[in-house]
Order: sequence, then C-alpha cells, then structure tokens
Amino acid sequence: MAAAAKSSAIIRRSLLYVPSSSQKMLTKSVGFNSDNVTYDLEDSVTPSMKPTARDQLKSHLSGISSRPKGIGELAVRINAVSTPFALQDLSSLGSVSAVDAVVVPKVESAADLSFVTDVLRHVAPERHEKDSKNPIKIISLIESAKAIMDLGSICRACPYLSGLIFAAEDFALDLSITRTPSLTEFLYARSAIVTAARAAELPSAIDLVCTSFKGEEGIRRLEEECRGGNAMGFNGKQCIHPSQVETVQKFYAPSKEEVEWAVRISIADGKAVKSGRGAWTLDGKMIDAPVVGKAHAVVAKAERCGFDVQELKSKWQDQEPE
Repeated sequence: MAAAAKSSAIIRRSLLYVPSSSQKMLTKSVGFNSDNVTYDLEDSVTPSMKPTARDQLKSHLSGISSRPKGIGELAVRINAVSTPFALQDLSSLGSVSAVDAVVVPKVESAADLSFVTDVLRHVAPERHEKDSKNPIKIISLIESAKAIMDLGSICRACPYLSGLIFAAEDFALDLSITRTPSLTEFLYARSAIVTAARAAELPSAIDLVCTSFKGEEGIRRLEEECRGGNAMGFNGKQCIHPSQVETVQKFYAPSKEEVEWAVRISIADGKAVKSGRGAWTLDGKMIDAPVVGKAHAVVAKAERCGFDVQELKSKWQDQEPE
C-alpha cells in the first residue's frame, strides 16, 4: 500500500510549520529553505478565523506557479477529521496544484486516513489515478495512545501515506504525563512510530518539535534532541521557527566522514562480491552484509542531500577489500 507514496517521496529532514492566519508569514514563507513547509490550519488558527485563514492560504498557494527554490515540498496541515473543518479544508485546497502533501492531525484509526483519501480522490481525481506520478501525499500525525496501539492498520490505510509524525505535546496531554528534557517518557511511543514506519516502508518518520529555539540554551537543546532522534531512527524533525531548520538539516544529514566511509565500503564490496567474499575487512574492521546495506543507504541519502558522491567514488575507485 505504501509503494505509490514511496516512489514519489522526497527526503524530509526538516518540516517547518507556518501559521496560515498570518499574511506576513505566508509571504515570507516562499523564501525559506526547508525540505518541507507545512501551512498550519489547525492549532495556529482559532475556530472563528479558520474560514478566513483557509481562503487566505488558498489565494497564496494558487499564486505559486512553481515551487520556491529552497523548498522541497509544500504541505497543508488540515484540521482533524473529527472536526467539521477537515472536509472544508480538503475540498478547498485539495485541488490546488501547488499542494504536494496533506498533514493530517490527530489520526487515531485507518478510517481517518480513508476519509482523507476518498476526499482527495474526489477533488483531485487526475492526481490520484492508478498510474499518477504526482499524487497528493498524506503525512499522519500520531498524538494519542489509541494511535500508538493502532499503528499497523494506520500504516496500511491508504496508498498515499508517506510518513508518520510524532506530536509530543498532544501525546503528553492524552496520557497525562509531563515532558522532560530527557524525553524518556516518550521512548516507547517514539520507538513504536519509527518501527511502524520502517515496517511499512514509509519514507519519513518525523520526530517531535523542540519547543526551545532562542539563545544558546535553545540551540543546545535542539542539537541534543536531533542527536537522540537520529539515533532512534527518525529521519527528520518538525520545526516551529525558521532558525531551527539549519541545525535540523545538518544533524539529519550524514556527515562527510560517514559518507566517505560508506562510499569506500560500497566500492570495496563490489570487488569482494566478484571474488566470492561475503565478509571482509576495511581499516581493520569486519564488513558483512548488514554493514554493506547500511553503507548503500548512507550513499543514497547523501545523494539526496546534495553531496558530490560521484567525486568521492572517483577518489576511492581503487579501494580494495582487505
């Protein structure tokens, strides 16, 4: 079910939220540099302002003839399916060609994503035909105990699902727990989301928002959260301020040293395979199938992140397995 989304996926290291109620922020947003810019119609807009914000966002997106240079994907966070606003959001914005993805909040079951899928197919049928190369992708926010317990069916709910996002604040509210700097209270939920996304072959598993973004303390906290999320298997992070994006991009991209090591392994492995060697060493370290698989994944990610992989391949073309 995830194959269609996977084939058209972009790499999402940073997902930056922009409030749709601010015309100033809408105008500024086209100049941001982020893998994903998500215009928020949910939490950042009061109920009385939702129709105005929706119309304002539609006018903004309709005026974009081509995706801004620094942005990989334009998305809209609609209101929850349980509200009367979701259908209006999808009906109004689903037919706008600039919309690449829809972020669906408070998903608790497969039925929520089935609803979104059905509406998108109705309002933008040409983008959701069987062989369409450009469907509107769906990204699901996971923010409750019920959603964590039903991740399997949520991941199988629709062919356009391309990622899961962990919403820590709403999850903490649902479980009546307090967020701490260690984030240990979220360990089970975060691990479950990453595991489910990987099992379903979804391109993205996006970690929680860092609510600190000012001063040295804010930068330090953001860096710590990026290291922890990356180590857990997340491949991207939500941002609530443009100043967070550069740090997130850096921490969720492979390092130069990691890419060079991966290229060397990939080249040496090709030669090892030709000589019938399933396991070998490089720089005194054992290299076997799982390590080679990781190296190939790093090389592929490096290419998507803009590394000059071809130059490294030329540099290490004579690398031999030891």
